[in-house]
Amino acid sequence: MTGPRLSGVSRKRSLTWDGLGMGGCENSSVQTLMVAGAGGHLEELHMLRPRLVGISDQVTWVTADTVQSRTLLGDEDRIFIPKAMPHDVRATITTTRKALSVLKKGKWDQIVSTGSLPAVPFMTIARARGMSCHFIESAARVSGPSLSARILERVPGVHRYGQYKWDRHNWSYQGSVFDGFAPSTLPDGKVRRIVVTVGVNGYGFGRLIDAVLRVAPDGAEILWQTGSTDVTPFDIAAVSTLSSKDLFRAMRRADVVIAHAGVGSAIMAMQAGKCPVLVPRERAQREHVDDHQKEIAARLARSGLALTCDPTSLDGDILTAAAARRVVANEHASPFVLSVN
Repeated sequence: MTGPRLSGVSRKRSLTWDGLGMGGCENSSVQTLMVAGAGGHLEELHMLRPRLVGISDQVTWVTADTVQSRTLLGDEDRIFIPKAMPHDVRATITTTRKALSVLKKGKWDQIVSTGSLPAVPFMTIARARGMSCHFIESAARVSGPSLSARILERVPGVHRYGQYKWDRHNWSYQGSVFDGFAPSTLPDGKVRRIVVTVGVNGYGFGRLIDAVLRVAPDGAEILWQTGSTDVTPFDIAAVSTLSSKDLFRAMRRADVVIAHAGVGSAIMAMQAGKCPVLVPRERAQREHVDDHQKEIAARLARSGLALTCDPTSLDGDILTAAAARRVVANEHASPFVLSVN
């Protein structure tokens, strides 16, 4: 499993939407809801949790039911809601109805979220019920807030935190999920085993697969996790989704990790000790809703935690450079203090 194992977690209680009437929300000892979309948003919140100051020891997670979320959350209390894509109006309406039911049945007094779509309905309803809400913008948002965050700026009483120092009214900075990592080096840069992870955000990224096929050394062992990408045009043995545990194990064994520039993929690669090669998706190529992956990839490259290029620039020299670097844990990352007002 990726990330640290946490002490003081509650016993497992996995609820689907239809299972909310089973009494699982009646545990009065659980005071904090941790709300995050599956993927990078969940990965960030899970990694930040040990540094959060101002939450209860026991929490309940609200996220989509995926292989990643089941593996990552392990024995922790969780409520599963359907997976939703960003900017999906119908999914927003469905999630709002489910948020109403969850918050009506529960006894939580605060919500912490890293977005994306579930944050808005859960926090809007929670504030109407007088609950404390803390929204931590994703580390993918380097230059300013996402659409979800801009909506929550209009909800009175929501505490908002950016993971970069923005000059923006009523946003606090308490650090970043990437503060938990530091760059290092390896004695050689041999490229024998490669992990490629393309992401499962609903958009294809065939350009990355084509680029890796073009530059991978002869005889290199490649594990392909291709997510939402149609691999029919490519002569590869691919798997759409691996469990977090299996993907993490493969990354640990690999010499190089090549990934789309999603925060979740970057975090997992760094937790595995790798300096990933991040290849951003582009809006102009219909690979994402915007170009925020370019910003996060550039930011991580400047800090020495990743290398980055576009698909056409990927070459053997970049793979060799990545294989000669590593990323280690930063044991001195500062606490992430939530507001008490």
